[in-house]
Amino acid sequence: MAATENLRMSIKEADRLGIMRQMDKNNLTPRKASEELGISLKQLRRVRKRYLKEGSAGLISKKRGQPSGNKIGTKIRTEVISLLRVKYSGFGPTLASEKLIERDNIRLSIETLRKWMIEECLWAPKKKKGKRVYQRRERRSRFGDMLQGDGSPHAWFEERGKKCCLIHFIDDATNEITSAKFAPTETTEGYLSCLRDHLQRYGRPLSLYVDKHGIFKVNKEEIKKGIGITHFGRVAKELGITLICAHSPQAKGRVEKSNGTLQDRLVKEMRLEGISGIDEANAFLPQFLEKYNKRFRKVAGSPEDANRAMRKTDDLDRIFARKDRRKLSKDLTFQHRGILYLIESKTPNQLRYASVDVLWRVNQPVEVEYNGKKLKYKIWEEKTYEQPLVLNEKEIGIVCLTRKHKKPSKYHPWH
Repeated sequence: MAATENLRMSIKEADRLGIMRQMDKNNLTPRKASEELGISLKQLRRVRKRYLKEGSAGLISKKRGQPSGNKIGTKIRTEVISLLRVKYSGFGPTLASEKLIERDNIRLSIETLRKWMIEECLWAPKKKKGKRVYQRRERRSRFGDMLQGDGSPHAWFEERGKKCCLIHFIDDATNEITSAKFAPTETTEGYLSCLRDHLQRYGRPLSLYVDKHGIFKVNKEEIKKGIGITHFGRVAKELGITLICAHSPQAKGRVEKSNGTLQDRLVKEMRLEGISGIDEANAFLPQFLEKYNKRFRKVAGSPEDANRAMRKTDDLDRIFARKDRRKLSKDLTFQHRGILYLIESKTPNQLRYASVDVLWRVNQPVEVEYNGKKLKYKIWEEKTYEQPLVLNEKEIGIVCLTRKHKKPSKYHPWH
């Protein structure tokens, strides 16, 4: 056994060396040593025999420094590198791998080829983007300072019903869910329904934090050239609510985290209640949210309520109605959603070619406004006029209806 040895060992091999030295001092029995190393007694005897014969070097794996049995031969590597330099110059690893299989019958994995090309300076590896670190943001101090809103499509009824979407608002200061609704999909009407519930119960919040969904933000460049604001954005603007669109899901982490909690707790609660439809789920939500808020509500930094009372001029039906712009014709008619309307006015000359606002809601009659004043109208029913028909009784026993054709004159252009 050598007196002085400078060996590079793995942690496992160093542990074995420590056990062997303990056995040299008779501090460990073979059985105890095998238990500490996690090997059988028979294997310990083999390790011990090699240690006594070769010393510390006998504990080092014999495979260290030896080439792998799966290593590709030097001849194949040289051939491939030559092809990459000449025949496939400028090819990327993926395309080069495909062409080597297709044209040269050389099958190599893309990663092996990429590694060789990097080593031979034939391919520059892409720099990995560092993961962005999102720092924690302090909660708003007052209830109603900011709401966070999101829609969560999920199998809320599991196999009992169809997949749907839960839309809900959560207060940033208190973590309280102020409003929630189930809807078939994530739509403007679903968010407006939640917003109406919050307004009627608490008042107008200062701001609403949402994502960059098309419901809140105009994302298409060709549409931005027009009004540049969505229907929900217009409603929030009229109510004096600042709409904030987050650049990432992490920015509105409170509502994202609540989505995960609801997907766990609410799904199981509805399973226990046997709920399998949207109507049943919406009826169950109030009692569930009462328990949920009691469990997860936080104390706001300030006792002041930042929600503002509704103004006397805030007519929610009018504000929530969709608004379209139409131009009247000279006979005071306009078309909207496939229906022709006629404006009834005592001063028709003043409204000719005027632009009016058409306010409409689903399954409700439209309202027409000009400069903020409502106009009376009626739906105009157009009559379909047909060409006159004459009886032609030339054929005996048969009476048929035919159109009367006028014969062109002698000097008609058709002649």
